[in-house]
Amino acid sequence: MKDEPQEDVFSERLDLSLWSRVFRHALPHRRLLVPLAVAAVVIALCDASFALVTRWAVDSVAGKTEINLWPFILVYTGLTLALSIGVWVFINSAGGLSNNMSHDIRAACFKRLQELEFAYFDYRPTGWLISRLTSDCDKLARIIAWGSLDLVWAVCLVLVISVVLVVMQPVLGLLVLSVVPPLIFISAIFQKKMLLSSRETRKFNSMITASFAESLQGLRTTKSLVREEDNLREFQNLSSQMYEVSIRNALQSAVYIPIVLTLGSVAAGIALWRGGVVVLDGSLSLGTLVAFIFYAGQFFNPINQIAQVLVQMQGAQAAGERVLSLLATVPTIRDSEAVRARLAEWDRPDRAADLAPDGDARDIESITFENVDFSYETGEPVLKDFNLEVQSGQTIALVGASGGGKSTIVNLAARFYEPTGGRILVNGRDLKDRSLEWYQSNLGIVLQGPHLFSGSVRENIRYGRLDASDDEVEMAARSVNADGFIRALENGYDTDVGEGGNRLSTGQKQLISFARALLADPRIFIMDEATSSIDTETEQLIQQGLQAIFRGRISFVIAHRLSTIRTADRILVIEKGRILESGTHQALMAAQGHYYALYTRQFQSEQADSLLERLPVGS
Repeated sequence: MKDEPQEDVFSERLDLSLWSRVFRHALPHRRLLVPLAVAAVVIALCDASFALVTRWAVDSVAGKTEINLWPFILVYTGLTLALSIGVWVFINSAGGLSNNMSHDIRAACFKRLQELEFAYFDYRPTGWLISRLTSDCDKLARIIAWGSLDLVWAVCLVLVISVVLVVMQPVLGLLVLSVVPPLIFISAIFQKKMLLSSRETRKFNSMITASFAESLQGLRTTKSLVREEDNLREFQNLSSQMYEVSIRNALQSAVYIPIVLTLGSVAAGIALWRGGVVVLDGSLSLGTLVAFIFYAGQFFNPINQIAQVLVQMQGAQAAGERVLSLLATVPTIRDSEAVRARLAEWDRPDRAADLAPDGDARDIESITFENVDFSYETGEPVLKDFNLEVQSGQTIALVGASGGGKSTIVNLAARFYEPTGGRILVNGRDLKDRSLEWYQSNLGIVLQGPHLFSGSVRENIRYGRLDASDDEVEMAARSVNADGFIRALENGYDTDVGEGGNRLSTGQKQLISFARALLADPRIFIMDEATSSIDTETEQLIQQGLQAIFRGRISFVIAHRLSTIRTADRILVIEKGRILESGTHQALMAAQGHYYALYTRQFQSEQADSLLERLPVGS
């Protein structure tokens, strides 16, 4: 059974403060917002005016044989034109506002996701996050552009009709308005129920999106293990739960809206009953009665619209809570106040390599782990009192059993995570006193599973430095021995690599990722088992190009194949977050300790595999 993604704690009622924060995303688009609001008011005034014109017309023609209809025709025509123009402005402005808001909110969410630390993504599936960037953002934009401004129209119309009813006939007007308190009471009852069911719907929608994404990513594994039926059952279970909560939400809406319409009919009935009596008494004109009946029926159209918008807002509030909670998430790994203050003083922040006023060097000369402790959010400590100092130009290889802390060490060195104890120094100064953007722009990382983006080979290599020339791109490829196979491709450097690089072999993708890292000219280079899943021939090509990458840099290499790290300046054997052995390949082999045992065991295994490959087929 898959774990459900973490959900934040949300309000159980319609949260007006949340909607005010959502509405702030509309304020930068005043050129659309102002015409939209004006159009809503104009439409409301036009709608309210038709009954008054009808009253005037009925009272003017009552009992007369000769009637001049032109004044009424002109007024009706003018109102219709004004209404048409208002609707046209409303639709155009609302459509533009919806698209612009959706763009802005989605861009803000994407920017925040880019800023968040790795730990944020450890417990949140990709599909769950995609749901926030797509359907949640769109739902918020639609409700603000169309729903909120419908509220402006509806509220204006209700206020105008209420005032007109009370002014024309106070007693009759108050009788018609007497159905409003029951409406408020009923709305309060349904509000919480619909909000909770809407939130459940959004939750299962996110889980379904996450299931989609995970299934597509693991399609090959699913087919190889014949897991199609099991996956289908799991998905059907999620889909069934989504169906149940969606039906519950729809039923609640289906009950709420007819109640509102029924109250509107009651109001019209009151107007007809009481108004008819007053007309017979002679204290109310026929035109006024017609206007009252018209208003009594029309009065609940905007109230019905308000009810529908409230239903939509209750449904969209779950999306609003999720999106705003993402935007409100403060990265735990970020520049300190002191760093931001120093950056603000620089005219050219992109050159803020030297953040300290004492003129520290731009280059990264050393990295020091000083009594570093680290543990993830859940689980036992991974590192305990870890100490290490690395100088520029040194290559440090990390070896040892899985789970010993090797990847944690390089993740801390890259500042993807921060120590839970102790500190990491760069050039003798705490890493937290450095600009995060500056420091991580000096990193070059090649992982075990290389990732390429859709596009050409040239674009993927240039991803390391977007202003690089074609010559520099090709020089980087030659430096890591990737130029040969690239030129052998159908379109050379302009060959499309496919989604995730699926048109290339793992070794080819790895060589391109090395070229990309080299082109970025990092001061710190990290290889996390980057040669463990490629063939020996490709590994030899990479080995020949590694010297170009390691030269003059601080390099960390996590190695699965120990033969690849024999030239490292220092090899660290890591176990349970501690350094068991440290030294060069020759020194550690001579000591015949843990490294010697690991190396000889792996060497014997490789020799045996090599002999088996040479045996004739069928022997």
